[in-house]
Amino acid sequence: MPTPTKQAPPPLQVDTARVVLAGIALWAVALVVVLLLGDRVDRMWTWTCVAAIGLGVLGLGVMRLQGQLGRRD
Repeated sequence: MPTPTKQAPPPLQVDTARVVLAGIALWAVALVVVLLLGDRVDRMWTWTCVAAIGLGVLGLGVMRLQGQLGRRD
């Protein structure tokens, strides 16, 4: 296998909690829009938004258990 000609870039430092919170906020906005549209939208989309928000909150809980929240590397 040939050796790489360039050195790999360093990994990005990303605040994953902020990314998850932004995703939860976007799904919450989508939920409000779907609720405002009422009967013009299939109820599947309402439950999709609710499930996404729930999974985001669950993800934050997992991150807390793993000790990733509040840690600045």
